[in-house]
Amino acid sequence: MSAGASRVAAGILLSRLFGLVRNRLLGHFLGTSDAGDAFNAAIRIPNILQNLFGEGVLSASFVPTYSRLLAEGDEEEAGRVAGAVGSLLALTSTVLVLLGILLTPVAVAIIAPGFTGDKRELTIRLVQVMFPGVGVLVLSAWGLGVLNSHRRFFLPYVSPVAMNLVMIATLLWFGPAMSSGAAGQARLTVVLAWASVIGSVAQLLVQMPTVLRVERRLRLRTDLANRHVRTVLTQFAPVFVGRGVVQLSGYVDNVLASLVGAGAVALLSYAQVITMLPVSLFGMSVSAAELPAMSGTVGTDDEIARVLRRRLSDGLHRIAFYVIPSSMAFLAVGDIVGATLYQSGRFGRADVIWMWGVLAGSAVGLLAGTLGRLYASTWYALRNARTPLRFAVMRVVLTLAFGWAAALWLPGAIGVDAKWGVAGLTASAGVAAWVECLLLRRSLVPRLGDVGVDRPYQVKLWAAALSAAAVAWGVKLVLGVGQPLVLGVVALPLYGLTYLATTASLGIPEASAMAGRVRRLMGGR
Repeated sequence: MSAGASRVAAGILLSRLFGLVRNRLLGHFLGTSDAGDAFNAAIRIPNILQNLFGEGVLSASFVPTYSRLLAEGDEEEAGRVAGAVGSLLALTSTVLVLLGILLTPVAVAIIAPGFTGDKRELTIRLVQVMFPGVGVLVLSAWGLGVLNSHRRFFLPYVSPVAMNLVMIATLLWFGPAMSSGAAGQARLTVVLAWASVIGSVAQLLVQMPTVLRVERRLRLRTDLANRHVRTVLTQFAPVFVGRGVVQLSGYVDNVLASLVGAGAVALLSYAQVITMLPVSLFGMSVSAAELPAMSGTVGTDDEIARVLRRRLSDGLHRIAFYVIPSSMAFLAVGDIVGATLYQSGRFGRADVIWMWGVLAGSAVGLLAGTLGRLYASTWYALRNARTPLRFAVMRVVLTLAFGWAAALWLPGAIGVDAKWGVAGLTASAGVAAWVECLLLRRSLVPRLGDVGVDRPYQVKLWAAALSAAAVAWGVKLVLGVGQPLVLGVVALPLYGLTYLATTASLGIPEASAMAGRVRRLMGGR
């Protein structure tokens, strides 16, 4: 990875690890109970503000303009733009948070139509508690955009650790006393919802000192007359819609999961924390580091195209190197992954097997989803947000159609338990992700030529991942599944080392570079 992408990945890794600890505790105390369903559904609903106004939209609309001003040395104007965007986000998110609290019953009816009675009422209460915290996280995403443009990558991506620490401490303190019955579990989720609000404030406070230090010319006022601010807003609209469409895809999954049956929403949420790890580590890290660099490229059209083509190709190959073994792990040894991270307390072996099916389904589109992020970022760097929007809309339509069939119709048609519809849901979403990825790739051909991951390179990576899976399976046969932590501690590192050794022997450049870093960390040369 590049230095910037490595810092993003390091920050995301720490954040996701603490997130996994939080979710392991959540699974331990709540499992796939009604309270677990309610909390996992509730935390998704207000997050629409964070996702719509947060990182993804700002990366596509604010960062290209702000980075270009910094690259041209116009720091005074960059400060005005940053302040105007921050002010507009603060005002908009405040209004929408208030509306969100008032309209929560409607939102819950839309996003979780399968919830009734006490479960529905608990979900409504949790959403209303969480909403103010999400408004704070929107400002945190603005801080991330400022810091990324100044090539400060680690801090904004590690700052969610602050929120996770608050929630982990809350679970450890209150969990043992409140998890024994349905009423206690409901109280625990309410306490945890308040902890998420406190944690969101902590996350913002971690970033602000550095934001104010790197952007000393910050002017917090809504300067709508500024032409650069208008450029950001012009880009914001299609990106906002496009990001909303992508988020709608996730909410479609949640709606269908609520109709599958009890525990499906909670299990899908637990599994998505795992599947988002490689997407965040390798897709988001590369895309986040490349976007400011691509946006700051200056020169003739041919010179810009040449630079973007090279950076895009390098980024796609780096993503594939890391995501292909992740896909194979979810498909072949997903039970080891799920048991290592979640099997504890109320989350038993049967839940692990159920999760394995969901992870295997996610493996279908994992590579497409991560590659698609970088293709979309390339369009954003070219100041074009409408092309990714069109393909995002198509993806959502396909997700809805395929997801309904795979989640609600297919299990009965083939005679399996309805709960396996969640696995069909993730697999069908993967098919839609491939359609979007291929369309994004083809759309860039007139500007950059056909840029993708070389087929021989992919074959080598898949072969190496398959050999690593065989080693992990051998460990499982020897150790059994009675001690999931022991199995995971032995099998998963061996999986990674086998993949690294095999790809290095096949001459994969990324493997050789990683092996060199490992040797240096161990004191070698």
